[in-house]
Amino acid sequence: MKKEIQLEKATFGAGCFWGVEAAFRQIPGVIATRVGYTGGHTANPTYEAVCSHSTGHAEAVEVTFDPTRASYEQLLDVFWTKHNPTTKDRQGLDIGSQYRSAIFFHSPEQQAAAERTKEAQQAKLHWPRKIVTEIVPAPEFYEAEDYHQQYLEKRGRSSCTVELAEAASA
Repeated sequence: MKKEIQLEKATFGAGCFWGVEAAFRQIPGVIATRVGYTGGHTANPTYEAVCSHSTGHAEAVEVTFDPTRASYEQLLDVFWTKHNPTTKDRQGLDIGSQYRSAIFFHSPEQQAAAERTKEAQQAKLHWPRKIVTEIVPAPEFYEAEDYHQQYLEKRGRSSCTVELAEAASA
């Protein structure tokens, strides 16, 4: 009898969702990703509504993964390295609360791992930089419009220009 795999979900807000989604898709054991909006107060938001700063949503990536092949900690490693968790409501040239740094946990175990890794990341930083990443329960996730899904892959790219610029200046 074949054992059924129990897939898990993880949800992260790390600025513009295009580059972060592409990074998660590179991890063996990640079964699927989808970009969308979460953490706000408007049902079924559109990209234009989220960008208007009226919905409270963050651009986010929902990752479906096989925990026997990819650990939640591996996903957290990608999350911490693919954005700047010390800038409030901003990533690179993108400014607004939809670009906030957030971990939306789906279980107490995910919450504990997120808090543990946040503390470890904070310990690596030099004062006065402070990590501003929110760690909150995962609310409803609204899938973004189709043209946002796997945006970089559809264009033959693997990262955003902003990420490259930030890496060069680091």
